[in-house]
Amino acid sequence: MIREFNSDLSDSVLKEALFAGFREIEKVGQYYLIKENILFPVIEKYVPEFRCLSVMWSFHDDIRRNIKEIIDELQKKEPDLKRFNRLAGDIFFNIYAIRFREERILFPVIQSFIPENELKLLIPEAIETGFPFWQPEYPQELQESITTEENKINLETGNLTVEQIKLLFNHLPVDITFVDENDKVVYFSSPQKRIFPRSKAVIGRDVHNCHPPESVHVVEQIVNAFRNGKKDVASFWINMKGQQLLIQYFPVRDEAGKYRGIVEVSQEITGIRQLQGEKRLLDWED
Repeated sequence: MIREFNSDLSDSVLKEALFAGFREIEKVGQYYLIKENILFPVIEKYVPEFRCLSVMWSFHDDIRRNIKEIIDELQKKEPDLKRFNRLAGDIFFNIYAIRFREERILFPVIQSFIPENELKLLIPEAIETGFPFWQPEYPQELQESITTEENKINLETGNLTVEQIKLLFNHLPVDITFVDENDKVVYFSSPQKRIFPRSKAVIGRDVHNCHPPESVHVVEQIVNAFRNGKKDVASFWINMKGQQLLIQYFPVRDEAGKYRGIVEVSQEITGIRQLQGEKRLLDWED
């Protein structure tokens, strides 16, 4: 199809077919999310030399970016053929390069170092995240029994059970992730509509390994500024999939002012930014 497109850029049917094809290929990004957020943290626990994972993550980012750019190029009335061909070549080369490294290096290392029962525990979260081209059935033997501590916890401004605390955090209209003073991820909330993917495998993971290599220096800058008491908030806002997102980081300090970690709060603010004037009355319809 690419060869044919090079011969006739005016073929609108072929152009639409290529657009649909690359939109389908774009789904591979979901597989990379599973690797980065569910598989990589477990590899870091068991494999001493795991730094090469950051290189693989960079390839993932390149692939996702190039697929998005080639889709944008195909939406133009007159695509830049030279740029289209370069992007197509990069996409296919990198996807197959990653697949080769998985089959020849990554998967054999996983089988050698990580216990099978540990890998089986990753299946439910991978299914919850969603595989791109195939969705396996949820294995019943991995269903977890949930037990709740009924004793209430004194929070100074109220007493809540563990179940109530879970419900409270998971019903806030924000994503919350807490990193302790040792730079380890120790908690994240699970709202119904999560903005950024998280998995239980991330618990105990070094926060520096939770970000692409290209942005690690920003993480280090924020952590150092909070740890040294120089800053009290770091805010970012981005557009993603038609939504406006606000991502904020706050230092957590105890009563003595000692640094105890960072809380990340992410919120979808599209509707909030559109608010005007005032609304003082309830307008529900029965």
